[in-house]
Amino acid sequence: SHFPIQNLPFGIFSTDHDEIMSARVGVAIGDQILDLTAMCPLFEKHVPELKNPTLVFSQSSLNMFMSLGKPIWQATRKFLQTILSEDNPELRDSKELRTKAFVPQKQAKLHLPVNIGHYTDFYASKEHATNCGVMLRGKDNALMPNWLHLPIGYHGRASSIVVSGTDVARPSGQRSPGKGQPPVFGPSVKLDFELEMAFFVGTGNKLGERIPIQQTRDHIFGMVLMNDWSARDIQGWEYAPLGPFLGKSFGTTISPWVVTLDALEPFLDPTPFPYLQEKGKTAYDINLEAKMKPCDVSTYKTLTRSNLKYMYWSISQQLAHHTVNGCNMGAGDLCGTGTISGPSEDARGSLLEITWNGRDEIDFDNGVKRLFIEDGDEIVLTGYCQGEGYKVGFGECCGKIVPTMYRE
Repeated sequence: SHFPIQNLPFGIFSTDHDEIMSARVGVAIGDQILDLTAMCPLFEKHVPELKNPTLVFSQSSLNMFMSLGKPIWQATRKFLQTILSEDNPELRDSKELRTKAFVPQKQAKLHLPVNIGHYTDFYASKEHATNCGVMLRGKDNALMPNWLHLPIGYHGRASSIVVSGTDVARPSGQRSPGKGQPPVFGPSVKLDFELEMAFFVGTGNKLGERIPIQQTRDHIFGMVLMNDWSARDIQGWEYAPLGPFLGKSFGTTISPWVVTLDALEPFLDPTPFPYLQEKGKTAYDINLEAKMKPCDVSTYKTLTRSNLKYMYWSISQQLAHHTVNGCNMGAGDLCGTGTISGPSEDARGSLLEITWNGRDEIDFDNGVKRLFIEDGDEIVLTGYCQGEGYKVGFGECCGKIVPTMYRE
């Protein structure tokens, strides 16, 4: 399971049988969801620092809980690990409470876990940036002069972020058919996925202040998987001089369970990469995988396996840089890592790199081939940390591309 007692990620769920309550806060444990609204009497008894748990956990987003700060997050998680332990009788031996508190995941609907205020996407993988640079500018000018000095990022579109399982419509826009030719308008013909992770800000900072790098982990609540769908042809025509716009803003998919930094703490790489400028452990050892199922194939094929530890710029560096100019962050702000590619060809985190911009076809069953994503194709991202006898996982981040709604 991705959700043992060592994990306990937070999310928002509802069921078809709800009569009074709708979407609310839950925690994944095994194949079940622990409904935290049912646990409120025990929270009042055992976690007095968590004020008004009924109000906090009956919310349809995690924003209120995240805004309470790291001491409350840690106290809540510690209590949940205690109450769910096999040697603790308080929940184990109460059939009435267990009946109220546990909901099978297969009977629940998972919602976007956070009301996302703002969204920033970084470009933090050196391997990905280098691969893209080689394709665009050649090997000698692969990285732009500023790339090794600061985490590059752009402000994305928070309103088009959707939860795993939501269909995404193929975008239409302008694209260039070739050098020296005028642009044409139509559906994207180079639709791509991006294997990313993202972190949620729990507590922010005031306008004009910054978050020092030594304090960033006190402000980051947790992480999710993210697929930042990309229309490479639209993006390629529009990106100069101001960067991504319509080629990115049509849809971004995230996984429904937010894994806290406390759950990820044991998986910080003990030997920091020499080019990272932080002291101590900085890189999370999270195994990542992207699979694809074309519409006319019945099985998924693994396209790539990568790892978050390959990132050049860590999430702490990303958040510290984001606020160094005094930019104020708030509870629920989302920051993506950018595509996470590794040092080998089988660790490339996008079709742009895997097919080398449409040069090399990918073979699937029954003679099916792909260069980019076609209508009806599905992408699934997964990620987990491997402990001794257990995994701390993120579940799945799934999405299917459906036909464009607009043609001209």
